[in-house]
Amino acid sequence: MDNIDKFNRRYNFLSKLSAAFFYSVAVAVALNFFWTPGHMYSSGITGFAQLINSMSERFMPFTLSTSLMYFALNVPLFILGWFKIGRKFTFFTIVAVVLGSVMMKVITPLTVNWDPLLCAIFGGTINGIGTGFALKNGISTGGLDIIGIVIRQKTGMNYGKFNIIVNLVIIAAAGFVFGWTRALYSALTIFINGRVIDAVYTQHKKMQVMIITEHPHNIIKGIQEKMHRGITILHDAEGAYGHTEKTVLITIIDRYDMYDIRQIVTKADPYAFMSVCEVEKVYGRFKEQEIV
Repeated sequence: MDNIDKFNRRYNFLSKLSAAFFYSVAVAVALNFFWTPGHMYSSGITGFAQLINSMSERFMPFTLSTSLMYFALNVPLFILGWFKIGRKFTFFTIVAVVLGSVMMKVITPLTVNWDPLLCAIFGGTINGIGTGFALKNGISTGGLDIIGIVIRQKTGMNYGKFNIIVNLVIIAAAGFVFGWTRALYSALTIFINGRVIDAVYTQHKKMQVMIITEHPHNIIKGIQEKMHRGITILHDAEGAYGHTEKTVLITIIDRYDMYDIRQIVTKADPYAFMSVCEVEKVYGRFKEQEIV
């Protein structure tokens, strides 16, 4: 069991590193291949970094690069993530942001005149896939990701919708300073980015788990200690094949919890039957799983 745990930890670590690298390439490609040639702005901290870069080019004797400002603006948010979300989560966030800053510098921007609509669609889609994939693997890409996760934990607000609402501020700033044509295409790419994130990042989706077991006590203890979930217990169930007495446990979890609950059930009762289905809505008390 110790070897299995070590393997799982190593696999999890490598998965997070791979997700961070994938995101860094995605954001750099979106920025340098589509947003910069299309003269539009991204969402979140990347968008703010672009705005600062444009303003420094226009109004200052020196230029503050987008890659540098992307990292600098994320530094105070690392602190928020460290204390409000989790240290391991924040460590991989720092890795993702550092890699993103490097890739923005390494991947050379294209000097092409592509249709702005094409740039908005492809830029938003590629960055959304990269961001959603990173979040799905338990890491953040910095900036509004951290703020969005904190707010979602407190209020249950959908992450992508939060992303769209906040980034309308960037659109307004881009419109007033640089013209409303840029603002229009920036709004489109931000909207696409938010929708793609929601399509890829499914942690906020809830799952109903039904467990049929002859050893309910250890399963209940494991779920309540590790996941802090409420459980409904149905006694006096009977298996039709062997006519053995069973207990039925029903609980609601985040999709993010699936690995943990499978480990708990398998360890407590390798012969337990477990079925899982997606839940459309949850009413009543439901505690969001903490990210570490």
